Amino acid sequence: MDRVTAAKVFIDVAQSRSFTVTAERLNMSRPMVTRYMEAMEDWLKTRLLHRTTRKISLTTAGEACLKDVELWLEQAEKITALANSGKELSGLVRITTSMSFGFSQLMPAIQDFMQLYPKVRVDIDLEDSTADLTEKSIDLAIRIASNPDPSLIGKPIAVCESVLVASPEYLDQAQQALGRIQQPQDLSPHDCLGYKNFEQHIWHLSKHDQFESITVDCRLTINEATAILHGTLNGVGISMLPTYLANRYINDRHLCHVLPEWKPKDLIIYALYSSRKHLSPNVRALIDHLEQYFAEHPW
Repeated sequence: MDRVTAAKVFIDVAQSRSFTVTAERLNMSRPMVTRYMEAMEDWLKTRLLHRTTRKISLTTAGEACLKDVELWLEQAEKITALANSGKELSGLVRITTSMSFGFSQLMPAIQDFMQLYPKVRVDIDLEDSTADLTEKSIDLAIRIASNPDPSLIGKPIAVCESVLVASPEYLDQAQQALGRIQQPQDLSPHDCLGYKNFEQHIWHLSKHDQFESITVDCRLTINEATAILHGTLNGVGISMLPTYLANRYINDRHLCHVLPEWKPKDLIIYALYSSRKHLSPNVRALIDHLEQYFAEHPW
C-alpha cells in the first residue's frame, strides 16, 4: 500500500481519534482507514494505537514516532511537488473565509484562478467564526486580523482598510437633533452598529499624529459584516466597515464617508494554513495568485 497515504491516515487518526472521522475527512471508507493503519504498524513493526469500542488513543510508540512521521511526510510531499512541478495543476483546494470577503472580493479572484488552472477544483466554506483547519480538512484560510492564530503559518496578501459610514438619510435626521459630526467625540450620542463578538464598542481613530479612542453606543449588534452594511444602508446608524464592502456604496452616494480625515486602524489579510501541512503546489499557486490579484485589483 502507498506509504504516503498511510502516513496521512496515521497523522489524521492521531488528531481525530476516530476512524470514522478520518474516513470522512480523507474521503475514503472506514475499512480502508483500518487497512492503512494496519499497514503502517506492519511497516514500523510496532503498535501505534490503542483501540477500544469507545475511543482510540496513541500508544507510547505512536506518540514517540508521530513527529518523525509528520516530518517524513512533509519531505515526501516536497519531493513529489518537485517531481510534478512541470505538470498541470489539478485536484481539490478547500478554502475558508468570511462571508463578506468571500462574496465581495474572493469570488472574482477565484474565478480568475480557475480559468488559469482548469483542472483545479475549489471548495469554499464561508463563516465568520474561526474554523479548525485540521478538523475540517481546510487547506487555506483567508482571514483579516491584527494578530493571526500563532498555531498557523500565514502570508500577508493584502491590507484591509476601514471607514466610518452612514446613510444620507440617517445623517440628515441626526444632524437636526445632534448637530454635525466634526470630531470623533461627536460620535458618542449617535446610534451605531457594531460587531456582536465585541463586549465593548470602542473605535480607535487616527489623524496624522493624533489618536482618539471613542466608546460608541451600538444599539444594534450583528455577527456579520454584510448585514451591518445593509443595516447602515437602511439608515440604522453609523458603522465601521471595511473598504472592500463600503467603497462602491460611497462612490454611488448610497453611503456617506463620516469623518474622512480620521482613519480606523488597518488590518492585514492573511492566507493561513496549518503548520502540520506542507503546502501543495495547488495551495502555493493559489496564495501567489491571490496576492497578485488583489495588488492589481484594489477595492
